Amino acid sequence: MPITDKSPDLSYGSPARRRRRGLLVYCALAWLGMWVAMAPLLLAGFRRGDAREGTGLLEEVCIGVAMLAPALAALFVVRYVERDPGVRVRDALALRLPRPWGRGVRACLAAVAVPAGLTTAALAVGTLAGSYPFGGFAPDGLGGWALSAVLGMVLSLPLFFGEELGWQGYLFPRLVGGAGTASLVRAYLLTGTAFALWHLPTLLMGGQYPGRPWYVSVPAMVVSCVLVLPVFTWLRLRSDSVVPAVVAHAFTSSVSVGMVGRFAGPGAELDPLHMALNGWPGWVVLAAFVAFLALTGRLRPAAHRGGPGVAPGGSGPLGSG
Repeated sequence: MPITDKSPDLSYGSPARRRRRGLLVYCALAWLGMWVAMAPLLLAGFRRGDAREGTGLLEEVCIGVAMLAPALAALFVVRYVERDPGVRVRDALALRLPRPWGRGVRACLAAVAVPAGLTTAALAVGTLAGSYPFGGFAPDGLGGWALSAVLGMVLSLPLFFGEELGWQGYLFPRLVGGAGTASLVRAYLLTGTAFALWHLPTLLMGGQYPGRPWYVSVPAMVVSCVLVLPVFTWLRLRSDSVVPAVVAHAFTSSVSVGMVGRFAGPGAELDPLHMALNGWPGWVVLAAFVAFLALTGRLRPAAHRGGPGVAPGGSGPLGSG
C-alpha cells in the first residue's frame, strides 16, 4: 500500500509570515533592479554636474528600466510569495481607475493642481529668501512650454506606474500595522525612506542634486521623499486607486522640475538643494501641507478611522480617504 502524506502544506507559512517574507523580497528585488539598471552608467563613470544638463539616450533607457523595477517586484511578490487566492493582483496593488468617473477625473485633476501649487509656493519661498533666481513671469511661449511639459508627463505615465505600483500599491499598505498613530507614522517614515534609498545609484551620480557629494544628497533625498510621500498617499487613499498617485509623481518629477528652469533667470545657476520641492524651500511648503493633511485626518486609511476597508496590514484596498 502506498504511503501518502496528508499533512497540510505549511511551506508558505501563515499570511502574516508571507507578508513579512514578501516585504523583504520586494525591497531586495526593487533595489536590485535599480542597481542592475544603473550599472551601465555607473561602470561608464557617468556623473551629472549641472542642473541644466540633459540626459542622453543611454541615460533615458537606464532610467526607464529602473523605474519598472518596483512594479515588477510587487507583481512577483503578490503572485508568488504572498499567494493569497482570495485577492486579485490588481486589487492587491489598487491598480484600478477611481470610480465613479467624475470622482476619478477630480482625483486626477487634484493630482496635477496640488503638486503645481506646492511647486509654485516653494519657488515663491525660494525667491523671497534669495535662493531661487526668479527671472520674472514672461507670458511669451508659456503656453507652448506648458503644452509640451504636460504632453511629456502623459507619455511618461507608464514608467511612473512602474514606481507607484511598488511604493503606493504594495509597500505602504503592508507596512501599516495596528490602528494606532505610531504604526501609521512608522509606515509613512519607512516607505519614504525606502523610496529615497532606492534612488541611491542615481544620487551617487549626481542625478537629483548635481555637484553635491553623497553625504549631502542622500540625507536630502530622504527628507524630500519622506515629506512628499504623504501627499501621494493622500491622493491614493482618497481615490482608492494608485492612478492619482502616479499622476502626481509624474508631475512632480517632470513638470515641477521643468518649472524651476522655466521661471529662472537666463543663465542663472540652479541648485536643487535651495529651490523647488527637492530643496529646503520645498521642505517648508511640504511640511506645512502634510501637517494640514495629518491634523484633518486625511492621511489615515479608512480602516484606521473605523470606515470600510480591510484590516491594516492586509493585502486588499485600504479604503477611500
